[in-house]
Amino acid sequence: MTTAKLHVTLPEEVWIGHVSASHPEAEFRVLAAFPAEETGVGLLEISSSDLRAVLETMDDQTGVAGFELHEAAEEMALVEFETTEPLLLTSIQEAGLPLQLPFTIEDSVATVEITASRERLDAFTTQLQLFEMPFDVEYVREMTSSESLLTDRQRELLDAAIEKGYYDTPRDCSLTDLAEATGVAKSTASETLHRVEEKIIKEYCER
Repeated sequence: MTTAKLHVTLPEEVWIGHVSASHPEAEFRVLAAFPAEETGVGLLEISSSDLRAVLETMDDQTGVAGFELHEAAEEMALVEFETTEPLLLTSIQEAGLPLQLPFTIEDSVATVEITASRERLDAFTTQLQLFEMPFDVEYVREMTSSESLLTDRQRELLDAAIEKGYYDTPRDCSLTDLAEATGVAKSTASETLHRVEEKIIKEYCER
């Protein structure tokens, strides 16, 4: 599996691209989104120092089939909307990706995180190109499973150490106790756990 973080520039011709570009100080957090028959429906949290102006701009967009204000404070509003231009949602769907929420939009740039196979990630970027939505990649990381990271013997000893409280604070199990319980020499237990810790720590830091 691959995890990636992308910054996608939304066209100004699309309503959310135009609204966010018109109010670059505003933050739009998409809390929920799903497709309807020919539209997309979503829940949007808007933060802005000029909230009224943002809502008025949004109301003027032909791509917004309708919206309902659920709550509003001085600089924050929760809006349910329906759009005839769900380009980003369509791109994610066409690539067969699960939508990871929330994601944010600021000054016409959507920041999205995706976890999927490399093939589906490639399909998503192809969709973005088809819809003429340029993007920057902040990072792409290959996810390594713990099963492939450790050998069976290392995992067995680590599981035993956790179960018996070797890593608890205060420690409920000494290295001698752990070695006796698992039937290995104390030096072997120490060496094995050190190798386990080295692998896990290095993998964590690389991620």
